[in-house]
Amino acid sequence: MIEQVAIAFEHKDYQTAAKLLKQLQKESPENPWVQYYLARLDEVSQKREDAEKIYRQLLRDTRNAKIVTLARQGLRRLQEIELEERQRAISQAKSEPNNTELGVLILEPLSTEMKTEASRKFAQIMQLDPYTARLILPSRGWRLYRTGQVGELKFYGKQLQQAGIPCFWATMAQIQQIQVYQVKHFQASTPQATVVCRNEVNQLGSLTFDWSEVTARVVGLLPIFEQVVDVDARRKLEWKTQTQDYAQFCDLHISGRRSILRLYDNGYEFQQGLKIIPQASQNTIRINWNSLSSWIDQQLPQVKIWSDFTSFADTTLDQTEMLSHIKSHIDLLRREQTNWDSAFHLYSGLVFVK
Repeated sequence: MIEQVAIAFEHKDYQTAAKLLKQLQKESPENPWVQYYLARLDEVSQKREDAEKIYRQLLRDTRNAKIVTLARQGLRRLQEIELEERQRAISQAKSEPNNTELGVLILEPLSTEMKTEASRKFAQIMQLDPYTARLILPSRGWRLYRTGQVGELKFYGKQLQQAGIPCFWATMAQIQQIQVYQVKHFQASTPQATVVCRNEVNQLGSLTFDWSEVTARVVGLLPIFEQVVDVDARRKLEWKTQTQDYAQFCDLHISGRRSILRLYDNGYEFQQGLKIIPQASQNTIRINWNSLSSWIDQQLPQVKIWSDFTSFADTTLDQTEMLSHIKSHIDLLRREQTNWDSAFHLYSGLVFVK
């Protein structure tokens, strides 16, 4: 009867093949040839997951060289079909309006107990081996996983979300549309807050807002690099770039106005405006900044603080081409170009658009 099944498949008479296999399955359910043709029937019936399962089981359990070869060919066909459909779907996604814009795909952290199953699904979706997939999935903080046309990123992102892997995507245009104001000092705090600030073209003015308008607070440290003289292994003097200090930043998001109020320790005028910090002129900048941060805490007790910038930056700093498209809105005196400033603005912008 197996020969009749084979003939039915040759003539693409799948209805006859199905009837014959139904009978054979009752008589010889463990027969590897029966299992192989059941997989073929699943394959032509678009039940690819079922077909793949049987093909893999045959590779694992049977020693018949002919069936092993046929099972491998079946798996290869399934992979080629999946790849072709994926490429077609990506091309379609890219062709839709606005989907050619440059964007980023961000992976969100997973608990350790969820990682085993998630890494298996991640590997399947992104065509990776499970070990590499597990290393990529973050346990703490966001990971910038991929850059490119947002249509393709959205395609992968939706598949990952459906598999229970938390992620999101955004375009560079969304980040660039956010207005950024450099806060010089607070002028008032009640009944509304007023800041003296500079806009993107460096015009000095003021902005008044309700504390309830602040939807998020982003804090981070940006390294300050200096050239220093060091002694190498041969006891020769050499110049090295080292981190000498850190600048502290705090962004207040006012999403209703699509605006960010940006404060940083060396740019804030502690002795001007609202008297927040006693003896500001006698304190160090670090003490003044810590006091200002505590005061802001009191004004925004319910607002979430995003503080995982450093771990995010570790996954982002080598993306020089993508970061070059981001205006940082950070005015630190830099002797050399660095990606840290653009990375912080990207991190804050992603919090904003998410």
